[in-house]
Amino acid sequence: MKAGVLYSIEDLRIQDVAMPDPSDDEILIKVNVCTICGTDVRVYHYGHKHIRFPRITGHEVSGEVVKTGEKVKDYKVGQRVAVAPAVPCGRCYYCQRGMQTMCLNLKGIGYHFDGGFAQFMVVPEIAIRSGCVNIIPDNLSFEEAALAEPLACAINGQELSRISLGDTVVIVGAGPLGCMHVQLARVRGAGKVILVEVSSSRGEFARRFFPPDILINPLKEDAVQKIKENTDGRGADKVIVACSSAKAQEESLKMVSPRGIVNFFGGLPKDKPYIRFDSNLVHYGEFYVVGTHGSAPYHNRLALNLLSQGKIKVKELITHRLPLKNLKEGINLAESGKAMKVAILPWE
Repeated sequence: MKAGVLYSIEDLRIQDVAMPDPSDDEILIKVNVCTICGTDVRVYHYGHKHIRFPRITGHEVSGEVVKTGEKVKDYKVGQRVAVAPAVPCGRCYYCQRGMQTMCLNLKGIGYHFDGGFAQFMVVPEIAIRSGCVNIIPDNLSFEEAALAEPLACAINGQELSRISLGDTVVIVGAGPLGCMHVQLARVRGAGKVILVEVSSSRGEFARRFFPPDILINPLKEDAVQKIKENTDGRGADKVIVACSSAKAQEESLKMVSPRGIVNFFGGLPKDKPYIRFDSNLVHYGEFYVVGTHGSAPYHNRLALNLLSQGKIKVKELITHRLPLKNLKEGINLAESGKAMKVAILPWE
C-alpha cells in the first residue's frame, strides 16, 4: 500500500509499505480521508515526544472497515467509521474520574500507532475497547466525518469554558477551529458571538460562511475597547483563544469580564511558550484561565451527532483536496495559512 512515512524531522517519504494485518482484536480500515491538522505540521518540523520514527502520522481519519479480527464483535466489513485518535486507558486516576484527556497512559493514533496518511490503517484493540471507533451517520460524507476530530476538541474546550445561555463569547482566531467555535457557541446558547481575526481574508471567509455577530480586526481597531463597547463595559463572559499567538493570549486577559473564563485553546510554540501575564487582572477580576488540549472519545461521538443534525457546518472548511503523493504540499498549505483545511485522499 502507499503511505506517507515520516522517517525523521522533515524527512517525509511517500512510498510502498507492507499491508498491515490486524490481530484477532483489531480492525483494518481503508482510509478514505485524512485531513491535516496544525499538530501534523508541528510534528513534521519538530517531531513529538511520543513518536518513534519511522511513523505514519495523521489523526483526523475516516474510512471503511475492510477486515475485522476474529474476536471483534461490534464492527463488520463495510461499515463507515470515524476514529477518535486519543486513546485513554480507562483505568488511571483521571480516567476513573471522567477526565480522559488527562489520562496518565494516553496513547495516540498517528503517535504511538500508525495513522491515516496511508491507504489502510489498523485500529488497535485498546482504541476499539475505549470507544474510539464511531459509525458515521448515513447523511455525512467521509470528509465531514474526518472533521469530527477537531470539532470534538472544540466541544471539550467549550465544556471547560462553561459556555451557557446568554453568554457573550469572544473567539480569537478565524481558522478552522475558530469557525467551529463560533458555531458551537451558538449551539450552546451564546447570546452574542464576537470573532477577532488579524487576517482580512480569513475574517471575510468566516463572515461569509460562519458569520459572527461582530467581526473585529485588531490591526484596524482596538479589539479590547470594541469588546468593552459591546458589553456595556464589562468584557466578554467567555474568551477562547483559538490561535497560537502569545499576544492574543495576553490581550485576552483584558477582554474577559469579572468572574469570566479565558481558555487558551491554541498552544504556543515549544521554543516560545511564555507570555507577559498581568496577574493583577486575575486578582481583581476574579476570572479563571483554563486550557484545552485534545478530546475524549465521547466528544467524537457528540461531534458526529452535531454534524449529522446540521447544527455545525464543516464542508466549507475544506478548501483543498490533494492525493497522498502531495502530502508535503498539503502540509505547506496548512502551515502557510493559504488553506483552511486540507483533505488528503489516499486513493486519488
